[in-house]
Amino acid sequence: MATFMLMEPTNQSFQELIGNGIKYQVPRFQRDYAWDKQQWEDLWADIETIVEEQFHYMGYIVLQRKAQYDFEVIDGQQRLITLSLIILAAMKNIQTLINKGQEVNENNHRLKVLKERYIGSTNPISLRVDSKLSLNRNNSVNFKAICDNLEAPNKRGQTNTNKLINRCFKFFEEKKTGGSGQEIAEFIERVASGMIFTKIVVQDDLNAYKVFETLNARGVQLSTPDLLKNYIFSIVTKNDNVDDQDLNDLDESWSEIVSQLGESNFTDFIRYHHNFQANLSQKRELFSSVRKLADTPEKAYTYLRSLGIYAPVYASLLNPEDDWWANQEIDYREAKKYLDGFDLFNIKQPFTILMSAFHRFSPDEFVKLTKYIYVLSIRYNVICHFSPNEQETAYNQLAIKINNRDYTRASHIKNSEIFKKLYPSDDAFFNAFEFHKMPSRRSEKKIRFLLSEIEYYLGHNTNYTKTTLEHICPYNPDENWDNYFGGGINDIQDRLGNVILLEKDQLGRSSFEDKKIAYMNSHYPLAVKVASYNQWNLQNLNDYQAWLATQAVLTWKVSYE
Repeated sequence: MATFMLMEPTNQSFQELIGNGIKYQVPRFQRDYAWDKQQWEDLWADIETIVEEQFHYMGYIVLQRKAQYDFEVIDGQQRLITLSLIILAAMKNIQTLINKGQEVNENNHRLKVLKERYIGSTNPISLRVDSKLSLNRNNSVNFKAICDNLEAPNKRGQTNTNKLINRCFKFFEEKKTGGSGQEIAEFIERVASGMIFTKIVVQDDLNAYKVFETLNARGVQLSTPDLLKNYIFSIVTKNDNVDDQDLNDLDESWSEIVSQLGESNFTDFIRYHHNFQANLSQKRELFSSVRKLADTPEKAYTYLRSLGIYAPVYASLLNPEDDWWANQEIDYREAKKYLDGFDLFNIKQPFTILMSAFHRFSPDEFVKLTKYIYVLSIRYNVICHFSPNEQETAYNQLAIKINNRDYTRASHIKNSEIFKKLYPSDDAFFNAFEFHKMPSRRSEKKIRFLLSEIEYYLGHNTNYTKTTLEHICPYNPDENWDNYFGGGINDIQDRLGNVILLEKDQLGRSSFEDKKIAYMNSHYPLAVKVASYNQWNLQNLNDYQAWLATQAVLTWKVSYE
C-alpha cells in the first residue's frame, strides 16, 4: 500500500482535468455507458446550484497513467462521459444559432475554441475529431460520431447503451443553456470550472485495486468488478485472436455474474472462489493472487468459466430463499435450515467450503457437510467467539482438499484433524454457554433462533419466526423484581438463561408466580422447565442456564460414534 500512501490526491475541475493536451481512455472492456434519465436529472439539478454555490463536488476519479499525457479511466467514466455530452449538447445549441444566421463568425469561432478545449482537435484532412475522451469498444464509435458532427447517430439496430448516450445528448440539448452564443459559452465555462473532482493517479492495476479496496472500506463505493473485468478481459484478448461474438458472449456472462451477486457481494465472492483453489488470500492480497490464477489467455478463459459456474451457487448460499434452489435436486432442500443460520448470524466463512463441495459432493453429502459446518459455526463463531483468522486458514485447507477430490464425503471433513482442531470441545462450549449474554434488543431474532433449535432437540418443533421472546425477569422490572436480584438485576437481563419462547407475550411485568402458571400451560419445554422453579433468583437462573448449556451441547453436536 506504500505507493497509494505516497500519492497525493488533488482536487481539479472538469476544465483542469480535460485541458493541457491530456487524453483519457476508458478501458476497452470496462462497463458500457449506463446512466439514465434519473442520473441526468440529478446532475442537472447539481449544475443549477453552481450559479449560487460556484462549484459542485463530483467525487473521486481514479486514473491509471499510461504515458505522460495519457490516462486510463479506472473509475469515473460515467461522470466524464455525461459532462462531455452536456458540453457537446450546448455546442450543438451554438451550431443551431449559426444555422439560423445568428452571429455566424463569432459563434463559429466560439465553437472552434470550445471544441479544442473540451472535445479534441480536428484533423484537417479527415475533419474527424481526435477526442480527448475515448470510450470502450461498445461506445467508442457512437461517441466519436457525436464529437464529429454534434448529432446523435440515427442508425438501425443500435445497442441499448448507445441509445442511452444518444438520449443523454438530446436530453441536455433541450435544456436552457442560453439564448446567445455568448451565454451558452458562459454556461459551458461555468459548468466546466464548477464541477470538482478528487483525482487519484495510480501507476498500475494492482495499485488501482488497492485504492479501490481502501476507498470502499471508507464507504466510497468504487466499482471493483470493473477493475477485475478489465484485467481478465485484457488477458483473454492478449493474442488478439478472440472475435467480437465471443467477446460479446463473455461480456454478457460477466454482466450476469455481477447482476446475480450485486457489487456489494462481488469481492467476497471472488475471494471465497479463489480460496478453494489456492492458498488463503486476504482482501489486501486478492487482486495479485487472482492475477496468478489467470495470467495466460487459457487460464483467464478457465477462470471466467469458473466464475460463471459458481456465481449462482454463492448467491444462493447467501440467500436460502433464492428460487435457484427450486431448480436443484430436492435433496438439497434439507440444507436450507442450516443456511438460514449462516444468514441470520452473517457467517460467510463456510462458503468457500460449500462452494467447493457443491459440484464435488452428492446432494446428501453436501447437506451433511452443511450441517457439520453449521454446528461448528454455532459453537465456534456464535457462542465461543474464537479467532476467525485461524478458522479461515483451516477452511481454506479443507476447501482445497475438496476441490482436489482428496475429500469426497462429509465424513472426510468432520474426521479430519483440521476440523477436529477447530471444533470447540463439549466442555469449552458448555463453559461459554453457561453464562452467555446476547443483547436482546438488538439480537432478538438470533436468540429466538437459538432457543427454537434447543426446543426442537427437546422434541418441540418450533418455528422461531412465529414466537415471542419472553424475559422471565422483565427488561424493565418493578420493585418486586428488584427484591429477587437486588443490585445485580441489570447483569442478568440479557443472559440466555433469562429468556424463553412463547406464542404471545402478554405477561409484561407480572410476578413470577403468575408467569409460572402461563409457562406450565404452554407447549414450550423451556418454559415448562423454568416453571419448575419456586422463585426466580440468581441461583435458580444460574442453575437453569447450566441445564440449558447441557441441552445446547447436545443440540449442536457432531457425533463421532
